[in-house]
Amino acid sequence: MAWIYLLLAASCETAWTFCLKFMKFSDLKTLRFINFYRWQGGLPVLVPFVGYILFGVANIYLFSIAIKQIPTATAFAVWTAITLIFIKIAELLFLGQRISWIEIFFMLLIMIGIMGLKVYSLQSQ
Repeated sequence: MAWIYLLLAASCETAWTFCLKFMKFSDLKTLRFINFYRWQGGLPVLVPFVGYILFGVANIYLFSIAIKQIPTATAFAVWTAITLIFIKIAELLFLGQRISWIEIFFMLLIMIGIMGLKVYSLQSQ
């Protein structure tokens, strides 16, 4: 179950990263009760800010649950690697970015490392 929490934490970290990408800090200065629904770049100003907070808190909570059952270094390495892969997949699907064969190769190396860490951590318990 801890691995599922780690996967969910990586998903929240991915969403948090994209909220940060779409949040404009200059807009936060103008954020007032009256301006909650002002449109900037296709998104309301408040949506990325609220997502940033919610996904950040969810990420911390889920990761803290996961590291109670998984060694911390293993959990951190797996969480980071899964987050990187999720971010690349999101860029491909939602932002229309391209991927090269060399990126696929290195992402496969990351996945092999994740599987190795998972298998090794299960054997050492």
